[in-house]
Amino acid sequence: MEAQPPSPILSLRGLGKTITLHILGGATVEPFREVSFVVGEGEFVAVVGPSGSGKSSIVKTVHRTYLPTEGEAWFRAADGSLLDLAAISDRAVVGLRRREIGFVSQFLKVEPRVPALDVVAGPLRRRGVAVEAARARAAELLEALAIPHRLWGSYPTLFSGGEQQRINIARALIGEPRLLLADEPTSALDAANTGHVVDLLDQARERGMSILGVFHDIDLIERLADRVIVMRDGRVAAQGRVGEVEIPRVATQQEFAPRV
Repeated sequence: MEAQPPSPILSLRGLGKTITLHILGGATVEPFREVSFVVGEGEFVAVVGPSGSGKSSIVKTVHRTYLPTEGEAWFRAADGSLLDLAAISDRAVVGLRRREIGFVSQFLKVEPRVPALDVVAGPLRRRGVAVEAARARAAELLEALAIPHRLWGSYPTLFSGGEQQRINIARALIGEPRLLLADEPTSALDAANTGHVVDLLDQARERGMSILGVFHDIDLIERLADRVIVMRDGRVAAQGRVGEVEIPRVATQQEFAPRV
C-alpha cells in the first residue's frame, strides 16, 4: 500500500506580492505570483531557483515580514485551528512566532550589547523558562554549531558573518518551532560548518519539525529535503519529490532585487 503524504502544516494558495515603487513613478515589482504548494507535517521542503525568482520573498511572506497582495497562506496551529497568515492580526503573528514558527534569516539582527549566549537563550526566556535552563540549552546548540566557548560572552555584532549566521540558526532552533522558515541559512558557511548545520536540521526533522527553506547547496538539498519547489521568474516552474525534479545549479548564493 502506497504511503500517504503527511497532512499539511502550511498551504499556500495563489499567493502573490506586488510592490509599487512610487519613487520610480509608480513602476511595479512582482517578486512572485500565483504560488501554490503545501508543506506537510514533519516535511522538509526546499525552494530553489535563480536569483531574483522570488524564493526569499515567499519565505518572508510566510513569516509575515511581507504582506501578500493576493492569495492565502494557511497554517495549521498546534491546537488544530487553521489560520490565514496573509490575513491574521500582527498580534496573532507575534504569538505564532513566539510559540510555533521560527525564522532563520541570512543576516543577524540583535540588540548590540547582548552576549551571544543570551541572544540564543532569548526565545526560551520570553516563554518564561528559567535563566539557567535557557542558557544550558543555548550552550548545547552553540557547542553543536562549533561556536568557540570564548565567544559566548561576547556580542554577536562583533562576530564574522559565518558566526552570526550560526547564532541565527541556534536562536531559531532553541524554541523547537513546529515550522522552521530558513532563508539561505548556510550562505556564509564553509563546508565544515555547513555540516554542523545539516546535522542539526536533520535532527530537528527527525523530531517532527517542518522546514521550509531557500537553499542553493544541491548536496544539502539531496541529503535533507523531501520535496523541492523550483521557482523561475516569480512563478512555480516545477515541484515534486527529490530525485523526481531537476534541481537547477545556481552560481551565486545571494538574492538580487526583482526586476522592475
